[in-house]
Amino acid sequence: MESSFDIESKVDPMEAENAVNQARKEVAQRYDFRNVGADISWQGEKVLLKANSEERVKAVLDVMQTKFIKRGIELKMLETGDPYPSGKEYRIEIVLKNGISTENAKKIQKVIREQAPKTVKSQIQGEELRVSSKSRDDLQNTIRLLKSEDFDIDLQFSNYR
Repeated sequence: MESSFDIESKVDPMEAENAVNQARKEVAQRYDFRNVGADISWQGEKVLLKANSEERVKAVLDVMQTKFIKRGIELKMLETGDPYPSGKEYRIEIVLKNGISTENAKKIQKVIREQAPKTVKSQIQGEELRVSSKSRDDLQNTIRLLKSEDFDIDLQFSNYR
């Protein structure tokens, strides 16, 4: 009988929302953010940071990143744009990465093919990978192997059966 698990890369939407709300509260309360137009808001799938100068908007970004880390969201799951002027303010857009891109999926598959035990097979399924083998030990070794590698996304392992 074959065992398998899925490799995913997702940001928990509730944790992301909590992080944004906590950052918004901190920015509203801090004295150094008074009268600089500092703001944090959701814009669909993006988080938009605003302030009246480039250094202030970078300080808002710092608060935001700290809150994400505290909520267990890896910074590599955020695609952070550069500050850009917009009218009288500066803005930074943050996009949350969800799903494994084809490029990253191929990198993961290559590591599995070259370094995992030979019984382990992987298959790309949309934005995740299914990894299977007859040996549960080989699957656990594969999980350990992938955790030790540095991909530019945060991996979660689910549906182990």
